[in-house]
Amino acid sequence: MYEFFTGTVAAVHTDYIVLAVHGVGYKLIVPNPYRFTSGAENVTVYVEQTLRDNIGLTLYGFADLDEKVMFQHLVSVTGIGPKSALAILATGDAAALVQAIQENDVKYLTHFPGIGKKSAQQIILQLADRLTPTGKTVPAHAAVADPAAVNDPPALRDALAALRTLGYSDKDVTRVAKSLRTAAAQSTDDYIRTGLKLLTRA
Repeated sequence: MYEFFTGTVAAVHTDYIVLAVHGVGYKLIVPNPYRFTSGAENVTVYVEQTLRDNIGLTLYGFADLDEKVMFQHLVSVTGIGPKSALAILATGDAAALVQAIQENDVKYLTHFPGIGKKSAQQIILQLADRLTPTGKTVPAHAAVADPAAVNDPPALRDALAALRTLGYSDKDVTRVAKSLRTAAAQSTDDYIRTGLKLLTRA
């Protein structure tokens, strides 16, 4: 699976861009194509790949990692598809979106195409505890019912996600997370190593 591409913006269209990478032109559907400049070189675009029976392979592109993670969160919400998620992200104002979700601002969310009151309420219900006040997001695969997690530094969040990937339960990871928040660890690797020691002692 692709994480990002770096190349030249070969073309900008109304709903997608073409990114040329080593002689291959990738069609990337993006929230707002006009954030990109045709002809710009060494442009990095984060990518989300989907495969559907009736559509085939689709590549979605994002200006930065936070935008990609927000997209992943939005499409994880019941009833929200890629088209609606892209429309929400097109404003480029992640902080306002996070604030609306955390403050239960249904009216703000219903301003987006395809988002009715029910969908807005569902977004708030499922995402309120996954977003930090600064607009940063907890990776979708790492989100848990642990309120303290939203304030964790990125290195710690990544480490906790890695521990879950290794097969440890949410209960166990949440338990050791309390100790890791007071640990002197700085890097993701440090957190993982310390977390594994704590988990294997239990």
